[in-house]
Amino acid sequence: MRNRASATAQTVANVAASVQLDPALASNPVAGRLMILLGSPDGGEPRFELGQAESSTPILGMDVAKLEPGGTVRTLRAPSQFPLESLTRIRAGEYQAQAVLHTNLDLNLPNAPGDLYSQPTRVRIDPARPEPMALVLNQQLPADRLPAETEWVKSIKLRSQVLSQFHGRDMFLRAAVIVPRGFTEQTDQRYPLRVHVGGYGSRYLSALGRMERGGGFAQLWQSDAAPKFLIVHLDGAGPLGDPYQIDSANHGPYGTALTTELIPHIERQFRGNGRRVLDGGSTGGWVSFALQVFYPEYFQGCWSSCPDPLDFRSFQRINIYDDASAYVDGAAREVPSCRDPRSGQVRFTVRQECAMENVLGLGDSWAMSGQQWGAWNATFGPQGPDGRPVPLWNPVTGQIDQSILEHWMKFDMRRHLEANWAKLAPLLKGKLRVWIGEADDYYLNEPVHRFDAAVRHLVPKFDGQITFGPGYGHCWSSLNEPALMKEMAAAVALKE
Repeated sequence: MRNRASATAQTVANVAASVQLDPALASNPVAGRLMILLGSPDGGEPRFELGQAESSTPILGMDVAKLEPGGTVRTLRAPSQFPLESLTRIRAGEYQAQAVLHTNLDLNLPNAPGDLYSQPTRVRIDPARPEPMALVLNQQLPADRLPAETEWVKSIKLRSQVLSQFHGRDMFLRAAVIVPRGFTEQTDQRYPLRVHVGGYGSRYLSALGRMERGGGFAQLWQSDAAPKFLIVHLDGAGPLGDPYQIDSANHGPYGTALTTELIPHIERQFRGNGRRVLDGGSTGGWVSFALQVFYPEYFQGCWSSCPDPLDFRSFQRINIYDDASAYVDGAAREVPSCRDPRSGQVRFTVRQECAMENVLGLGDSWAMSGQQWGAWNATFGPQGPDGRPVPLWNPVTGQIDQSILEHWMKFDMRRHLEANWAKLAPLLKGKLRVWIGEADDYYLNEPVHRFDAAVRHLVPKFDGQITFGPGYGHCWSSLNEPALMKEMAAAVALKE
């Protein structure tokens, strides 16, 4: 971040702020997670830095239990700060300040629909003038709405009975369906489903970008060379971040909702034929693989690119079973979370990324952040007496809680296959395909290698395809789109 710091690089203690709720914006009290950002005076809105582990924009985070219309929250400092350990070390100078109050219970993502925020305000932080920054929550992000239909993309918002029962309020599944050429004219034809899961937090809206006029995928999809599928884009947003589309103690029964509610609804509405394949990258790589394993007869194959850890002995670079800390290794070195695939230089560490998530999360904990580590924890971990995910490690120290590892083990794909292979082997024959770059940005090649070494000892023989790409980074694929479509068509025995 660039700011106009004083020549002597003075630092300021007790940076104060007052945040008021404009009564014209809300008629009832509001609650949520309040964040105050100090961005570059010449940059864009600081709120767009939320959720970026490499950001240098200072952010304060604190819970707000009840803010009345016209009421004010005052603070000298917040329990959680990022990237600074303490705002007493912030440089004096000019900043662009902005407040965000995250209030959306169902879509836990930065700048979620309905969240409140202030207009960016130019402030000067000066040790000689310790007046508080005065910010007013007078803006609100638009409510969640389905986009307008296009010729090729249809959107769905379906109330889920099982998720609504779990969460105690109305919960909805969102998805987009890309229809094949001739869909409107050929009303008696039925189609297989290609269920696509994007990277972390990918929204169903990505289907619209995929079918932009003149784009390479759109041209291929509309050509005679493309097999006719219904492509379903799932939604990667939920109350605790990306729900990972499986049944879990904290997110709820997303796998059940997907397989008994959403997919049957789509197949009824869009003439599905009951044959289904999966694909995805990163988060979508793990989800597609896990759905194929947990529902081996429901799907006819998965194509998984750069999946999140398939073997929790290498959860990125953490061995959750043996390591004492998620933040430092046995030699007291910081555990990296992301690297430059070309140079190998560390971009940020697990400690840094979780510090960012602590600012976003209710209770000053990454477990409620809605970001990557928080969503993993919500997916794989147990629920505590307070109804929140139990963090696998201490948000500040990184010390791993060995008492909850048994719950995580159920989602370790290596352990699951080893324990259930006799039953799963015939059901998964020819259905598992994985590819990964050897220089993956998030070190995901390491768990794939450990997974690969383990499953090669399974009896009967593991016949899944695992392909490594030397020198390639995150989301490398060994197949181009036409080749992928061809393999999928063969998997569902599609006949043109």
